[in-house]
Amino acid sequence: MIYNIEAVRWDSARHHLEALRRAVFVLEWRLPESAEFDELDLTAFHVLVLDEHNKPIATGRLTQFGELGRIAVLPGYRNITVYKTLFSALLKLASVNNIQQVKVQSALERVDYHRERGFHPEGPVFMEAGLPMQKMVCQLSHFDLPDVEHIH
Repeated sequence: MIYNIEAVRWDSARHHLEALRRAVFVLEWRLPESAEFDELDLTAFHVLVLDEHNKPIATGRLTQFGELGRIAVLPGYRNITVYKTLFSALLKLASVNNIQQVKVQSALERVDYHRERGFHPEGPVFMEAGLPMQKMVCQLSHFDLPDVEHIH
């Protein structure tokens, strides 16, 4: 299946971005809505992945600090093709915007997985929505697909 990609801004695509993230993180993962939406949404670069009927099925964001996150893919579309499509679009945005390092917030138990793929821990372990997380950083030129099931 071929997916369409749209690079969007928060102000123009907010309803699609919120709907996808609310469905995955708030309803499915039971994370508090207050932890899902923040002030970084206003200035971040956002990507929408659309199916063959132009229905939004996935989203992710790249902050101006190089943080990749808010990766939300609807059930039924969680496959490697969708994830690669989404990350490819986010990495292209990083390159176009001269962002040299990308960062992900990894579940603590998946730090070793990310280390094996060229990521390095940055800063201390922290809690997000009651879950222990570790920020991981990688040079854009060395990026490998992160453990997409364990980042947020």
